[in-house]
Amino acid sequence: MSEIYMLMTITKRTMGRRLLACYERNRLSAVLCTLARGTATSEILDCFGLEVTEKTVMMTVVSGETWENVKRDLEEQLQIDVPGTGIAFLVPLSSVGGKKVFQFLMDGQKYEKEEESVMKNTKYELIVVIANQGYSEEVMDAARTQGAGGGTVIHAKGTGLEKAEKFLGVSIADEKEMIFIVAKSEMKNGIMRAIMENAGLESRAKSVVFSIPVSDTAGLRLQEIQ
Repeated sequence: MSEIYMLMTITKRTMGRRLLACYERNRLSAVLCTLARGTATSEILDCFGLEVTEKTVMMTVVSGETWENVKRDLEEQLQIDVPGTGIAFLVPLSSVGGKKVFQFLMDGQKYEKEEESVMKNTKYELIVVIANQGYSEEVMDAARTQGAGGGTVIHAKGTGLEKAEKFLGVSIADEKEMIFIVAKSEMKNGIMRAIMENAGLESRAKSVVFSIPVSDTAGLRLQEIQ
């Protein structure tokens, strides 16, 4: 495989440091972390011998080849395939906003360039923006100039490796905001370009932006009839 994916890992919160160490062993630089809570019932918790449902969610970008090594590491070192430990899954990326951002996210991972989108004929895309905390409105203002509707903001924290300073001129150890925007596929490039130009790396927002194909949606009826 040579596609590019967003890797999301959800584990017990107590495993956060071990999971981060796994990512670092596999040279995954751009890692974002946020906290969450599980929804399992008390019966499920009792079944798996779990006492708490606090979770750590980590997100990074991997190539298909890198994922094979990470998957093996997760299974052998963290036993993530043991019920109640956690889950890791991949979501294909369709585009990345800018060559510099792409180089930073990949950080030497082997990759053969293919067509822009892994999933064909998708009507919508999820645009993901990672910006400095407090600048989500600047991001959304730029996105709305190209027809974007609303967005969802999630607070996160980076792992703070020096490579971020080298490539992007910004430390990802700072508090971050992730903004999720669902938009029509034909509007994606315009929205991403507006964010890069008005809230990108040259601005105080220091935004990194990429997109993920969406196979289907519900709740966007007003956009459908426009």
